[in-house]
Amino acid sequence: TLRSPRGKQANKSDRMKFFENLKMLKIKNLHNRFMYLTQDEDTLRREHLENISNLALNPIRRQIIEAFFDKRNMGEKERGCLQEIGFEEFVTVLSFFRPPKPRTADEMKNIKKEKLRFLFNMHDTDNDGIITLDEYRHVVEELLSSYETIGAETAKAISDAAMLEVASVTVGQMGPGEFYEGITFEQFMQILKDVEIETKMNIHFWNLDTRTMQCGK
Repeated sequence: TLRSPRGKQANKSDRMKFFENLKMLKIKNLHNRFMYLTQDEDTLRREHLENISNLALNPIRRQIIEAFFDKRNMGEKERGCLQEIGFEEFVTVLSFFRPPKPRTADEMKNIKKEKLRFLFNMHDTDNDGIITLDEYRHVVEELLSSYETIGAETAKAISDAAMLEVASVTVGQMGPGEFYEGITFEQFMQILKDVEIETKMNIHFWNLDTRTMQCGK
């Protein structure tokens, strides 16, 4: 058990050592999580994430899983998807969900932009830099699928109306016969500029306990 150094005898070196040990403990717990998911393999594949029972209940489960294998989320310039990832890539993707520590205004602005880019990539499934009507509709329909009273046609109508509302915000009133190509990343940022995504988009993954995790077999 780690105990934070207190009192007059607790010098700067003691505190630094404590926080370094705490960091190592968190990394160790996260690595245990990774090895549990992969069944002690060195790489993680889609089927490993598909076995998580709690994730199976999430309406955008497919997008979440694909985010772990999207090269754009690894800081790579090339596009496309990986078939498997290692522990480092696993941590990189999870870091997008980590609650931010107190930072300067510019740093928080960059954190928000990174998280918005991650969300944008999750919905831009064909990697063309635009969230199209079909991609947006698919996400909305999946979110609405958890409501048994909403049929497929109703879900489609809702998603179409939502996309047209987004279009009116980003490009203004469209004329007859005009085609709305989709949402660019710049428009995506504009839509969510008043949402504190940097604080709302977080998962306390450091506290996950492998002893209590439920994975389907």
